[in-house]
Amino acid sequence: MRPPIPPFTAEAAALKVRAAEDGWNSRDPERVAGAYTPDCLWRNRASFVRGRAEIVTFLTAKWTRELDYRLIKELWATAGDRIAVRFAYEWHDDSGNWFRSYGNENWEFDTDGLMKRRIASINDLPIAAADRKFFWPLGRRPDDHPGLSDLGL
Repeated sequence: MRPPIPPFTAEAAALKVRAAEDGWNSRDPERVAGAYTPDCLWRNRASFVRGRAEIVTFLTAKWTRELDYRLIKELWATAGDRIAVRFAYEWHDDSGNWFRSYGNENWEFDTDGLMKRRIASINDLPIAAADRKFFWPLGRRPDDHPGLSDLGL
């Protein structure tokens, strides 16, 4: 089991969102894949991913391209076994060009609290290094770091 489990209250959904953010900020594909069912389905932009092995392959390639990745997720809505999330993350490419990627995710969970479906729509915005807002050391976002709404994002 991967608590909290559905049906989600707003408080439980917020905990699930923060746990997902923490996992993704670890940039550890195996750790992230463990939060999904073995046969989960993803749509990430125009990529379609099925199962944990493909998640690991996908995320390994992602974090090879998206350097110094820092992510903030925020709960948008929840009902039953579903959670809607909005997020932003900052990263740079191997040429030093910075981006802020904005998106929305729709999540569906099984009864054990593992995500069985993830649908993500994401847009990349080139930014100047001076316009960055996510400055914590790589890894988990500190509890006192502002969230998306606090940052006006």
